[in-house]
Amino acid sequence: MLGIFELSLLLAGIFGNCWFWCSYINRLYSLPIHDRVLDRWRRPAEIAVLLVPGVLLISLLRYQGRPGLSSLASAGADSAAWIHGVWLFPALGLVFFGMRVFSRAVSRRPPGNVRYDFQILDYVARLGRKPIGQGPYAKLAHIPGNQAFSLELNTKRFVFARLPHAFHQFRILHISDLHFSDAIDREYFEQVLYDASQTKPDLVAFTGDLLDDLRLVSWLPATLGKLQAPLGCYYILGNHDWHLADDRIRDSLKQLGWQECQGPAMEIQRGESRIFLAGDERPWMGTAPDLTAVPDSAFRILMSHTPDNIRWARRAGVDLMLSGHNHGGQIKLPGIGAVLAPSRHGVRFADGEFYLPPTTLHVSRGVSGRHPLRLRCRPEISLLQLDCADLV
Repeated sequence: MLGIFELSLLLAGIFGNCWFWCSYINRLYSLPIHDRVLDRWRRPAEIAVLLVPGVLLISLLRYQGRPGLSSLASAGADSAAWIHGVWLFPALGLVFFGMRVFSRAVSRRPPGNVRYDFQILDYVARLGRKPIGQGPYAKLAHIPGNQAFSLELNTKRFVFARLPHAFHQFRILHISDLHFSDAIDREYFEQVLYDASQTKPDLVAFTGDLLDDLRLVSWLPATLGKLQAPLGCYYILGNHDWHLADDRIRDSLKQLGWQECQGPAMEIQRGESRIFLAGDERPWMGTAPDLTAVPDSAFRILMSHTPDNIRWARRAGVDLMLSGHNHGGQIKLPGIGAVLAPSRHGVRFADGEFYLPPTTLHVSRGVSGRHPLRLRCRPEISLLQLDCADLV
């Protein structure tokens, strides 16, 4: 039998091993490679998560009774050195987890940020049923505690020093990651976007991953086609759109009056003042936004599907960056939070608000996903109110 020390070490090793391989998967899925290839490269991680705990147990049993960590520090003649080498993965995983805890502790909140209004919209109660379709992942929607159809519609405030006075209390409706698929009925998305439209925004920004099935481009008139805003509706596409015929998606959105942001920065005018809006679909599509025509003193908003482009945004002097892609992790563990997020930063930017001067970053949990599963991580649509620092 294992003593308390060995048992504690085993549990820490299992956790560290899982965190290491989850970190590997997170960074793997941030690459601009087709999912079919990525799924194959994920298998070693899945195998290691299952097998390494057994090797750790064998290692502890073999050296049971030796004092302290000497059971892991020395390899006797009767031992295979690779058994001890397997402890490298849990050790690195614990280091990565420690870095995650540290980054969370020192992260800075954006100036003036506050969530001052929110409502939870229960679409199962409203529709009288779960709007589950017939797709291959539809059964996930039946898992107890699933919040896939319980959306948070919130209002958040941010304060900016160089926002023009004419844009004080400027309201941006940030929508991300709709993931139209057969797993969820169209009626759900119609209801969600109708509720979003009632917030009466000044501008609508959609930050990618619209479709998982190209046939469902026919849903657009009844969903995104119903949204309007005085200063326009703007979009970029994401990696799931990249897997499909993205030209057809762009054509359909253009017919509905939506404006594509990939390319040169667009001027948004209010009264005699202006701000600039740009889009970034990297690493899957396009190139870095063209900001050459943007004055140095101008307020800049960047729509980027993944928050991984935050370093570029900071160098480019972006004031506000809107992202999605990570879905908040879709599953959040008590006391730990998100574990999986397809980002080279791991789960650091799974969702929420961040301040990396001079850039305020807002990462939406998104509306849906290819897998209709949300545990302790509701889908989200946000109305972002931008205020001038000298007017609040």
